[in-house]
Amino acid sequence: MVPTARPPEVIPAIDIRGGRCVRLFQGNYSKETVFSDDPVGVASSWASLGATTIHVVDLDGAACGRPVNLPLVRRICSAAGVQVELGGGLRTLEDVSAALDCGVSRAIIGTVALRDPDLAERLVDRFGDAIAAAVDVRDGRISIAGWTEDTARATGEFARALKLLGISRAIVTDISRDGTMTAPNLEPALEVAALGLMVTVSGGIARIEHVAEIARRARNTPGITGMIIGRALYSGDLSFPEAVRVARDAWDEA
Repeated sequence: MVPTARPPEVIPAIDIRGGRCVRLFQGNYSKETVFSDDPVGVASSWASLGATTIHVVDLDGAACGRPVNLPLVRRICSAAGVQVELGGGLRTLEDVSAALDCGVSRAIIGTVALRDPDLAERLVDRFGDAIAAAVDVRDGRISIAGWTEDTARATGEFARALKLLGISRAIVTDISRDGTMTAPNLEPALEVAALGLMVTVSGGIARIEHVAEIARRARNTPGITGMIIGRALYSGDLSFPEAVRVARDAWDEA
């Protein structure tokens, strides 16, 4: 694998709970901040600023094990007119198919990839590159079921299993950094990328120097293809156009 041929994509996050756009602190449902009552309008705003992909999480779906907000996701896909990737509660073939029928470009599975690898393999056989995996890491171990259940599975072990299933793309999140506005921990993402998966980094990206560092790593590290930014965009600590520009400039200069 050769280094990535373009700067990492900057991807805004929209987390949906109760029909609203929210952010959690370290995935804790009791530590919720509501940023908008109109996720469709938020998606359209990100698209108008130049976003080419939007990362959507159905938090209600993640909590209950089945997608809850697909009608809203359909409206987001239609209004934004860009690629939408969706995670949260996608644990059956029927639910993944329904998500893709809503206009989602990529369905993100996590729990099913660990608990039912046969089904995960069937999903890849049927939907190909439209299937990605959530690699959600807490203290070096994989967490599933909407981050409510920690497992004994190590990050690298899980990534190797994903490759064997035919999954080529992973969204790697350090849960301890998610929503904290501290700094990203790149080690899990680099570990997964080193095993040959295309990786989107998530969790803790809060300042423009974080964006630049990820872009510099991506320039020389095979597999780092994007970064998801949530709370920092909503709080105004990061500007989406500036993040895109800095990612491009840092990648060019690396």
